[in-house]
Amino acid sequence: MENPTCPAGGAVIEVRATGVCRSDWHAWRGHDPVALPHVPGHEFAGVVVASDADGFAVGDRVTAPFVNGCGECDYCRSGNAQVCPDQTQPGFTHHGSFAERVVVRAAATNLVRLPDEIDFVTAASLGCRFATAFRALRGGPWGTVAVFGCGGVGLSVVMIAVAMGARVIAVDPSPAALAAAVDLGAVVAEPVDADLAVDAYGSVETATASVRSLRRGGRHVQVGLMLGDDAHAPLPWDLVVARELHVVGSHGMAAVDYPPMIDLVASKRLDPRRLVRSVVALEEAGAALMAMDDPIARAGGIVVAINEYPGGRVGSDDAV
Repeated sequence: MENPTCPAGGAVIEVRATGVCRSDWHAWRGHDPVALPHVPGHEFAGVVVASDADGFAVGDRVTAPFVNGCGECDYCRSGNAQVCPDQTQPGFTHHGSFAERVVVRAAATNLVRLPDEIDFVTAASLGCRFATAFRALRGGPWGTVAVFGCGGVGLSVVMIAVAMGARVIAVDPSPAALAAAVDLGAVVAEPVDADLAVDAYGSVETATASVRSLRRGGRHVQVGLMLGDDAHAPLPWDLVVARELHVVGSHGMAAVDYPPMIDLVASKRLDPRRLVRSVVALEEAGAALMAMDDPIARAGGIVVAINEYPGGRVGSDDAV
């Protein structure tokens, strides 16, 4: 495949690391249709190799949210690029980061500069799961947080909520996922009277359980994708009305909102590198994606694939 060209206002990023996410798996499995032939990958960090964007130059170390806003609409101008109606998403609307280079459109709106304190593997864990979790917890601090599904985004919620001082209850059928959540400070208990409950998996069962776990006036946040039959899942609306519950969605986080999260990671007050279960070579990203067919066996952290030969060179000290 030929190297991508830089679009007007965009940038081309040499991928140094990319996360392997369940959202990629949904696309591969046809739950979230993409045009074929296709290259997955939407959680990435790397180096700018071509730029037509103000404020970013060749050689800059960067990452980006998985939702790229158009940069021109009212949503983008108000700082809400994550719901831009003309959004693009590498790995979905165009070829993604399971490749040596990836295109970011409207780069001045969507690129995030990385400080030297944050390595590429850590940065690759931010763009979808960690940033989504960070924004899902807005409005806190929260007393008790229930997390349904302890994969990459669920464990991110656990880590951030614990750092905020919350009591965090983890729910997952995988012993490995629960062990990882407990290691981050969660407890395994009956999820009741939660101030905030997060469905980080995305299913009829987990969404319903999340709502039922809430105290009166509590908030349910739907983070896990609800696709296929689950896209029309009912909720216990009798409880929503009687208990005055809040039901909200969380669709990533705009680049403009990254600085507080970046600062917390750079200062080590948050350490998403702890969520990385394994690091594989870029050419093994597809196999890691297919392994998600067994979500219980593969649960318990994030897989990151690294480009071992950036620029065609053999080896690189800053690849990880």
